[in-house]
Amino acid sequence: MSSLLRIATRQSKLALWQAEHVSALLRDAHPGLQIELVKLTTQGDRILDRPLANIGGKGLFIKELEVALAEKRADLAVHSMKDVPGDLPAGMTLAAMLPRADARDAFVSRKFANLEALPAGARVGTSSLRRQSQLHALRKDIEVVPLRGNVDTRLRKLDEGEFDAIILAGAGLIRLGLGDRITAFMPIEQSLPAVGQGIVGIECRDDDRQTLEYVRALNDATAQVCITAERAFARRLEGSCQSPIAGFAELNGDAIRLQGLIASPDGALVFRDTVMGARQDAASLGRALADRMLYAGADALLRELRSHASDPT
Repeated sequence: MSSLLRIATRQSKLALWQAEHVSALLRDAHPGLQIELVKLTTQGDRILDRPLANIGGKGLFIKELEVALAEKRADLAVHSMKDVPGDLPAGMTLAAMLPRADARDAFVSRKFANLEALPAGARVGTSSLRRQSQLHALRKDIEVVPLRGNVDTRLRKLDEGEFDAIILAGAGLIRLGLGDRITAFMPIEQSLPAVGQGIVGIECRDDDRQTLEYVRALNDATAQVCITAERAFARRLEGSCQSPIAGFAELNGDAIRLQGLIASPDGALVFRDTVMGARQDAASLGRALADRMLYAGADALLRELRSHASDPT
């Protein structure tokens, strides 16, 4: 078997941390294995002056990595699973999931203890329509402002006074050694996480048996079950980048609890529901939750959001 694996990764600090973490795990699992990072810049990294929803969504952070895989310039790609669209390109597979870190959103502020402590008119920065919709639903009296850039850039803008608070993924801050910047974790009941949030996934070519054998040694069974349920839920909804969708699964023994949310960007309309079932039924549970929410009225909301996304006016 080849003793060299090439890992495609973005060049942000967080992406490099994730790639180096996977490298260390692979070396521990397979002594003597050589690892090389293939550092790439994605379209999502280059376009920072517009909201993600307006330029194609989170998939823009992984397209170049998948091209490198397809062209065999890399053997695997490391992703934050919340950035991975529901459908993979032909010939690609998600070979392993690392154990999930804390999936909660983090409230970060220099002045205020939590969301409830913000005064009316406070400026809160986020890059996520999912977070935006839930913030609006909780606090109609605050201003939610688009915030792009890497973690350092977002924290700098907060520190310079552009925002009263910002919302980031807690797992990313902790992985970067910035956990002390978290003012408070947002309860799941306030801010349901993105599908895949807190999970690092590894993508490979589905015909690359050598790499698949290496990588599958890292797979965490609990994370795999949870991501299966969450991604089945999101895929059934066929949400666009204009659709605020959240999904979060928890495994307790052999039982899964899956929560889902679909909302309008202004938070005026929120559909939320929960299902429970057996771990072996993870995918069917995800689809069942989506069907239940679509039947409850989310179908009309998603149709409206898709029509707005396709209409440039």
